Amino acid sequence: MAGTQLDLDTIVDLCRDEDRRIVLAVLVERQRAVTLDGLARAIVEHSDDISSDASAETVARMKTSLYHCHVPKLADAGLVTFDTDRKLVEPEDGFEQIEPHLGSVLGDGTEAPAPVKL
Repeated sequence: MAGTQLDLDTIVDLCRDEDRRIVLAVLVERQRAVTLDGLARAIVEHSDDISSDASAETVARMKTSLYHCHVPKLADAGLVTFDTDRKLVEPEDGFEQIEPHLGSVLGDGTEAPAPVKL
């Protein structure tokens, strides 16, 4: 899907899930490939209802969710590639399309554009 322009509905759909938003935020912050384990730990540590010293079982469940649901959805949209052998998630060229929108979606304090008056 490289080179395909993402529409607003797709971007909103991809950012609808908190776990995917965390994955995107980690990739923006690090600007490089991240292991599935690293992403799972970041999500677990970010979660309000789970302490930072979460069990291995909790991290394993999150890795399974990332592997079967969230990473494939991001890969299908052309935002990441996933090396299943190395369990490595890497931003793809299409990631640049969504990066400017992430500040608003992730709530990093950036202001949303003013509404257009009709």
